[in-house]
Amino acid sequence: MKRSAELTRLDRLLEADKEEMNEASRRAALADISRVVREYFEADGEVSMRFGKAKNGTDVTISFHAVRVKNFTALK
Repeated sequence: MKRSAELTRLDRLLEADKEEMNEASRRAALADISRVVREYFEADGEVSMRFGKAKNGTDVTISFHAVRVKNFTALK
């Protein structure tokens, strides 16, 4: 019985580890996302990233305010 409890605890720890992003990874991801946002939009203010639990994973929400969308089409 003790072995089963240990395996259950280990399984929970591994699941929790997959769900959480450490601070260094979060900063790196946010820096990359912010760079891409600024390539496509004229952003006003900071880009934020929020995580929430979902049924089969994690919901990730990226938020920012854009003054305008940059147009990449060539004028003919």
